Amino acid sequence: MKRVLTLVMLIAAVASASAAKPKFEIKHVEPLSWWVGMNTPLQLMINAEGVANYNVDILPEGQGVKVAAVHKADSPNYIFVDVVVAEDAVAGDYTLRFTNGRRKYDYTYTIASRQEGSAERESFTTADFVYLIMPDRFANGNPENDNTYDTIERVERKNPGRRHGGDIEGIIAHLDYIADLGATAIWSTPLLLDDENGPSYHGYSCSDYYRIDPRYGSNELFKTYVEECHKRDLKVIVDIVPNHSSTTHWWYNDLPFEDWVHKWDSYTQSNWTFSVNMDFNASKSDLYQMESGWFDRSMADMNLDNPYLLNYFKQWAVWWIEYSGLDGFRVDTYPYNEKMPMSQWCKAVMEEYPNFNIVGEVWTSSIPQLAYWQGGNANKDGFDSHLKSIMDFPLHDAIRAAMTESGDGGWGQGMTRIYDVLSHDFVYHDLSNMMIMAGNHDTDRIGDVCEGDPKRMKIVVTLLATLRGMPQMLYGDELMFRSTDRSKGHPTLRVDFPGGWEDDKINLFDRANHKGDQKEVFDYTRKLMQWRKSKEVIHSGRTLHFIDRDNTYAYFRYNEREVVFVYINNSNAEREIPWSRYAELSADLTVGRDVVTGEEVDMRGKRVAPMSTLVVEFSR
Repeated sequence: MKRVLTLVMLIAAVASASAAKPKFEIKHVEPLSWWVGMNTPLQLMINAEGVANYNVDILPEGQGVKVAAVHKADSPNYIFVDVVVAEDAVAGDYTLRFTNGRRKYDYTYTIASRQEGSAERESFTTADFVYLIMPDRFANGNPENDNTYDTIERVERKNPGRRHGGDIEGIIAHLDYIADLGATAIWSTPLLLDDENGPSYHGYSCSDYYRIDPRYGSNELFKTYVEECHKRDLKVIVDIVPNHSSTTHWWYNDLPFEDWVHKWDSYTQSNWTFSVNMDFNASKSDLYQMESGWFDRSMADMNLDNPYLLNYFKQWAVWWIEYSGLDGFRVDTYPYNEKMPMSQWCKAVMEEYPNFNIVGEVWTSSIPQLAYWQGGNANKDGFDSHLKSIMDFPLHDAIRAAMTESGDGGWGQGMTRIYDVLSHDFVYHDLSNMMIMAGNHDTDRIGDVCEGDPKRMKIVVTLLATLRGMPQMLYGDELMFRSTDRSKGHPTLRVDFPGGWEDDKINLFDRANHKGDQKEVFDYTRKLMQWRKSKEVIHSGRTLHFIDRDNTYAYFRYNEREVVFVYINNSNAEREIPWSRYAELSADLTVGRDVVTGEEVDMRGKRVAPMSTLVVEFSR
């Protein structure tokens, strides 16, 4: 009996010792993989309980991949490992070996071969028409992933503020529709995991920067989506959010560093005043609250002044480009990031991919403040954002306001608003890298602004198709979609695309089902955007415009070979085009071709009906 008791006590002691020393397990290694031949330095963020107590080596040795340095964090559960990948390193699987005395743990890490020409990839330009999709509201290609075991929010399609089930397979299924419309690039709102216990369909509160939300698909499916887009000559622009992450992110309850996110004694929102970035009179406290205050209680504000976090986001951006083959980024809430680190971030991405394009959301009606954020601008404080493209919100505001003023116009009203905005083009550093739009997923539907009037919608489309910059259109605007209830804000403007769900009564992805006003707007949009694709004069031509106070607007886009004349009558009266008034360019131009009808047009005495447009092209 005594021997049995001793054996039991021995087993208990061993069990107790085992419990005291749990099995070492790597939870996260990010970036998930890497490549030979990259300019961006590789720094692994490794997360495992007690990992700071371990040494780390890379095996096998002598193949061009080795540990250069190991940095400990504030939390003992993180280390940051600088890895040297020589230019002639051998591509393949490597072993990260963690040792602590007799304890040893191996983790496989892949250093792959880089695809030929990857660094020289092209991006979106003025030749592109960008189609903006909110994936959850576009099409449900796989109902099986509507709800998943490892995510919180369930599909509730009747509730405008909840998930509706749209996914990547749904987008892939309708790529031909998008290409047929004339779009050449797709910008989707974020597809990464957003695992809020509440409305998460928008995707702007990231819970894992290296994982596609399983309700949309998988990393592998996203890569397939990019490939399918490229087969149809569609570029892929990804929406990213370095300014804030979700408080449900796996790192939030055990941050690598105390200053990984901005912390306050009590919850403090941003003051939303990003003019403090360039305001010589602004207080430091206002600047700090603007860039360090939170967007929402569930959106932790990231501190890009932490060099390890900045490295993390540089590598993360490069990893997704290299892994999936995508073509561009749209950066959400750009001015709310710390401006100097974000300048370094943009520069790092562009050094890896010199032809890449990044467009920042700089939501301001102030033209000088907008111009400040475009890379290369001659700012008085010497700041260079290295941000290649900006979103033209002043023009956006002018278009929307003009569409509510269809009378005779006057000083500062109607189409004069468009003229006034474009008269400030001298302020901008690079007009070719400006994204123009009349609406997006955060604004009232342009169909609502136009009050469902196809004539007004066609004026909007004409402006987007023919003005300088890169046009962007929200999904469904080509069919004049309207909000279900404007009083309830964002969820009701982000309507489902009819035909994207199996039980929808009508399928508007099928052109045969387009009727009445919707058909008129769609056909007009398709005609102009398909025409625009091959028009270098629109992509890079100069602009000459003329001021009038009768709610009309006349302008030319021209180069050495071609001239396109655009006349917009936003008034309630028929107007005769004063062709001789435009003699600077019109003197030798009399007969041209109507872009929409294909008919020959004699401009002498030409009259334009109320609330309508004319687009005529000439050869020089």
